Amino acid sequence: MDYRPLGTTGLSVSAVCLGTMTFGSQNTQAEAHEQIEVALDHGINFIDTAEMYPVTPVSPETFGRTEEMIGAWIAQSGRRDKIVLASKVSGPARHFPLRGGNNSLDRRNIELAIDDSLRRLQTDYLDLYQLHWPDRGVPMFGGRGLQSLNDRADAAPLEESISALKDLVKAGKIRAFGVSNETPWGVSEALRLHRDKGLPRVASIQNGYNLLNRVFEMGLSEFALREGVGLLAYSPLAAGHLSGKYLGGVVPKGSRVDVAKQFTRYFTVNQQQAAARYIAVAQAFGLSPEQLALGFVYSRPFVTSSIIGATSVEQLKIDIAASLTPIPEEALTAINEVYNLYPDPCP
Repeated sequence: MDYRPLGTTGLSVSAVCLGTMTFGSQNTQAEAHEQIEVALDHGINFIDTAEMYPVTPVSPETFGRTEEMIGAWIAQSGRRDKIVLASKVSGPARHFPLRGGNNSLDRRNIELAIDDSLRRLQTDYLDLYQLHWPDRGVPMFGGRGLQSLNDRADAAPLEESISALKDLVKAGKIRAFGVSNETPWGVSEALRLHRDKGLPRVASIQNGYNLLNRVFEMGLSEFALREGVGLLAYSPLAAGHLSGKYLGGVVPKGSRVDVAKQFTRYFTVNQQQAAARYIAVAQAFGLSPEQLALGFVYSRPFVTSSIIGATSVEQLKIDIAASLTPIPEEALTAINEVYNLYPDPCP
C-alpha cells in the first residue's frame, strides 16, 4: 500500500479506500466489521461512508444504517485513531424528504446532518466531510450536458454551504471538507471562495471514474493536478460491469444490478461492447478484468484514492490486490484504442 496527501490537509490516505455502501443491506454488521479489519490488515487507513448509505436500496428505513455499523466498530475496537474517516451530507432530496422536507445544502441542513452522523458513527469528529451532490441543477449520476440553469428557488449558494462547513471546522466537528459528483465550475467556485472569502479550502473531489467513464479527465483533472484537489474515484469497476459478470445480460442473484434496479447509469448504448473489449484487453495481457480496471485508476496521476466496495471478504481481498496492479504501457495503449472507439459510454 502507498499513501498520498489528501489535498492540503496534512492528512495522508491510502491509495485504496474502503467503500461501505453495502453495509446494512447486502452486508450484516458482522460482515461489515470483518471487512474493516481486513482492510486495515492490508494497509488501508481510509474509510468512506455517507448518511444516505446503504443504497441497495435507498429507503427511509435504511437511512444512516451504514454509519451506525461503522460506529459500532469504532466503539468496540477503540481504533478510531487508526482510520481517516469520511462521510457525506446529502444534497437536495432525490429519493425521499430529509429533515422535515429540507431539500437544500443550507446551514440548517448541514448542521443537523453532521450531528446525526457523529452520533451514529460514535465519534467526535470526521476527518473529511463531503457535500454528496451539488445543490444546483447540473447533470450528475449519468446525466449529460447542461443547456440552461435549472437551480431550485430554495437552492443554497455554495458560499452558504462552505461557510457552514467553516464553522464545523472551528467547532472541531470536521477537519476538512470535500465535494462529490461535482463539476469544474463547482470546484473553481470553491477555490475562489477560499481565496476571496477566507473559507476552508476544498480538499478532494469524489466523482465516478472508471474505464467506462473518464469524464473527470475533461476539466476536473486539471484542477486535481494544478490545485492539489485530488480525485477520490468511486465505482472504479463501474458498479461491477468491468468485472465481466454482467456480460451477455447475465444478472447474478444478489448482485448490485439485482438489488438496486433504480441505478441505471451503466445501462447505456455501447456499455456492453466497451466492457467486453476492455475485458479482452485484460486477457490479452494476462491480467484479470479487475486488475486492468482497478490498476488503470490507480495509475492516474490525479487520483488520490480509489474507493472499492465488496459484498464478501474474498472479493475485497481480490480487489485490494488488483487495485495496486501496475499496467504495462502496451496495455495502456490498448485501453486508449478502445476508448477512442467508445468514449465515455457511461458518464
